Amino acid sequence: MSPNTTGALLMMASMMAFVMNDTFLKLTNGEVPLFQLIFIRGLLATLLIYILARKLGTLRLQISRQDKALIALRGLSEVVTAYLFLSALFNMPLGNLNAIMQVVPLTVTLGSALFYREAVGWRRMLAIVIGLWGVMMIVRPGVDGFNIWSLYALGSVLGVTIRDLITRRLSPGVSGMTVTLGTTVAVMAAAGMASLTQEWAPISSHSWVSICASAIFVSVGYFSSIQAMRTGEVSFIAPFRYTGLVMAMMIGFFIFGEVPRVLTLIGAAIVMATGLFTFYRERKLSQAA
Repeated sequence: MSPNTTGALLMMASMMAFVMNDTFLKLTNGEVPLFQLIFIRGLLATLLIYILARKLGTLRLQISRQDKALIALRGLSEVVTAYLFLSALFNMPLGNLNAIMQVVPLTVTLGSALFYREAVGWRRMLAIVIGLWGVMMIVRPGVDGFNIWSLYALGSVLGVTIRDLITRRLSPGVSGMTVTLGTTVAVMAAAGMASLTQEWAPISSHSWVSICASAIFVSVGYFSSIQAMRTGEVSFIAPFRYTGLVMAMMIGFFIFGEVPRVLTLIGAAIVMATGLFTFYRERKLSQAA
């Protein structure tokens, strides 16, 4: 497979993992205070990543000062993103939230072109813009569904964009597991300090199962997204975030009873079509090469 195809598959895997993470967190039904929830999930994810990295021999802490600074900055952006995203998650439909997050492919692509001078062909840009139009059909700014929590979601879009652009700057020799561990530690530490300002709540066995499952999926999501952003071209890989939207809408319907409107379904179809076109285009270019 070409680097672009590999990156696209990694991006789709990360989106599915993140949607499953969101689902299990939402299933706790607000039983656990937000910062306590993020801290416990972060602790479990950190232990999991550390054990895996040690077993696989991919944990390398001897890295350059510049890479350490980038990992720290990336961790900070992840902390802010996690707070904004999870605040929105517990206050709006899962499908709507993930629809807003689909603005990320456009912002990341534009950022890579602006900061890294990455060439973006007109077909790719057109596909992204059409996909964004599909997202806007789902979000419908200006109607009742667009509220303060939608602004929290847009704030998390900015956080994800900064995080992914930082990931692109990391040296090729830095292990993906090392970056993933740095991310989980940053989120865990920040949530742990913030949780001291809240009264902790007892956790039911149901919520424990959801938190443990969430920790597994968020670990997979972190690692896959890091590897995706370091493989291939950003302008090609970024649109495959759209796959998470379809999965989120399906889960929202079957698990949370969130019935999508007709415009939402049309927008989702447009989003899927742009992703499939981009993937088809890359396959054709690879075969030609």
